[in-house]
Amino acid sequence: MDERFDRPVRRRRVFYIPGFDPYPPRRYREFYRKEGADQARYSGYRIALRGAGPAAWEVDATIEDQDVSARVDVLVWSDIVNASMDQGIFATYLQMVRTAWIYIGSGALFRLMRLRRGPVIAALYPVAFLMLQLILAATVAGLLGYIGYELLPLSLCWIGFVVGLVAAVMLLRAGRRMDNRILAYYLMHDYAFSAGLRGAYPPALESRLNAFQDQIAAVMADPDTDEVLVVGHSSGAYLGVSVLADLLRDGRLGQSHAAVGFLSLGQVVPMVSFLPNADRLRRDLHDLSQTDALAWVDITALGDGCAFALCDPVAVSGVAPEDGQRWPLVISAAFSRTLGAEQWKRLRRAWFRLHFQYLYALPQAEDYDYFRVTAGPQTLAARYAERAPSPSTIRKPISGYRSMSP
Repeated sequence: MDERFDRPVRRRRVFYIPGFDPYPPRRYREFYRKEGADQARYSGYRIALRGAGPAAWEVDATIEDQDVSARVDVLVWSDIVNASMDQGIFATYLQMVRTAWIYIGSGALFRLMRLRRGPVIAALYPVAFLMLQLILAATVAGLLGYIGYELLPLSLCWIGFVVGLVAAVMLLRAGRRMDNRILAYYLMHDYAFSAGLRGAYPPALESRLNAFQDQIAAVMADPDTDEVLVVGHSSGAYLGVSVLADLLRDGRLGQSHAAVGFLSLGQVVPMVSFLPNADRLRRDLHDLSQTDALAWVDITALGDGCAFALCDPVAVSGVAPEDGQRWPLVISAAFSRTLGAEQWKRLRRAWFRLHFQYLYALPQAEDYDYFRVTAGPQTLAARYAERAPSPSTIRKPISGYRSMSP
């Protein structure tokens, strides 16, 4: 790597790619505002935000005795997420059947089980919960129908069945209204979106990624920017891989005036890369893993039950280059230590909350501090230059599909 990766950062541009999230970007601005203030208090530095539009904010920080300015731009695809979630109850159950068939029929589910159990259990949770709701609704409908048959005259026994059917529909609707707490429908739509084209990206998403690439490329050409940092969380991690791989192949990444870093957080790459039609993603992983045009650090935590923690996304997908793999550097956020004993005890079973912990303050932060990485004076490459990968990282090739056709 050249001198761009070692020089101090005074001006940084951050491009944040959220996961499958129906909420607008201002949610992440508020995360950053609140949690950045908490982290500054824990770690003894200064950080302040100001607005820069509906999908961006600017940061002024003094960290490690150096002043740094940063701007964070968010990839907006919440509208695509909302459109994919705009499904009725019956359509959601059809999605469930189709998604289960894709993962089971392709063998991907059984291979994913050989990685970490947490995200597989998280994937099975909405199926189990939706089936439980359906069984309960069917039981109520059958019971009321039977009562009507037993108690009403034969000419009126149909009333019991009608009442039972209405009660079943009401129960299913009540379950959906409660989904902001249960998350069964949300997670089902998430997995259905990933599997909708058996691992290929929908055209609307590809179009959005192309526009985001152009936005990043314009900043990489700016000689006053010291670092361009792409951050992908959850599903956003594999989208980040594809964005940067496209920039690599068309030559724009190699021409960047700034150091380029890629930070993947809580990645769920195997949920897509293990699917039959994920040729594009597998090719992107292969290409990005061997370039010296950027630094790629992948951070997960075993406490995060939704992520494939400490699983090298390139290696387990079976697409590591034969002549040597350079990236990613896979390390742990170690929530059991960095959250502190009190918070860890309170949050250790809050699996969905922990999936977002990478974006939150850590009272006992070690070498991972989201706000130092995004607003501090070191490039991603320099910050982790001496960091060894986690010794418990899974690197065995497990995916049954390894084609990388253009």
